[in-house]
Amino acid sequence: MNFIDRAFTLNEKSLSVRAQRMEVLSRNIANADTPQFKAQDIDFKSIMKSASEGSVVTTNAKHLTEAPDDTGDGLKFRVPFNVAFDGNTVELPVEQAKFGQYAAEYQTTLSILENRISGIRKALRGD
Repeated sequence: MNFIDRAFTLNEKSLSVRAQRMEVLSRNIANADTPQFKAQDIDFKSIMKSASEGSVVTTNAKHLTEAPDDTGDGLKFRVPFNVAFDGNTVELPVEQAKFGQYAAEYQTTLSILENRISGIRKALRGD
């Protein structure tokens, strides 16, 4: 089953990170009126880069000379456009727009995963 594991590992990680990202945005929106609350977001690119580092095969040691990023949880504080008097950095219109964007990205990832599963199913059936 190594073939199937390899086929879905990055998609699984992508869906997991996208779900976490939507939870963080939901938390930001829920705390829009909480004094001193700092808006956060997840750095999707750095998490996916660290997840895919083991799957990249190089033919020369000099091909990937870039230093690895921080492999933490990717949680970063968002820099606000406008600063509130109470110290809250949540900007509701920005958070709502990001939530819509991330929801569309999550749905796209699900569609890609469904297509992969459909392709593997067709190949196994011999269609």
